[in-house]
Amino acid sequence: MKKLSAGFTLIEILVAMTIVAVLTSLSLVSLQGARKVARDGKRKADLEQIRSALEIYRSEVKAYPPSLENLVGVYMDEVPGDPVSGNSYVYNPISANSYLLCSYLETNQGPDYDSDCGGTCGSHCYYKVTNY
Repeated sequence: MKKLSAGFTLIEILVAMTIVAVLTSLSLVSLQGARKVARDGKRKADLEQIRSALEIYRSEVKAYPPSLENLVGVYMDEVPGDPVSGNSYVYNPISANSYLLCSYLETNQGPDYDSDCGGTCGSHCYYKVTNY
């Protein structure tokens, strides 16, 4: 006479829990990568917004401002900062007609993308907006 099983064995439950744990850990790793890419996209969008305000300022004043704080009020509500640290982006006015604007990116682009902005973006500035 064959005995009917009414549930799962301990081994079956452990195998199922292991599979769920592995799939969960893989999804968390990919989620962290997606968050880094999203923050880098925000940094790039912030620099483009600042660049646009700088160009509007230059068209009216005929020179770039000595600091980004000169843009607040008329050209921008506030100068955006880094989404992780909250620090402001590196702005280096070279002359009345040129500037460097830089940010650190979490998705490291490699040493070939290192920019010298005359400031620090964290460890290295990997994204640069310039007008010269």
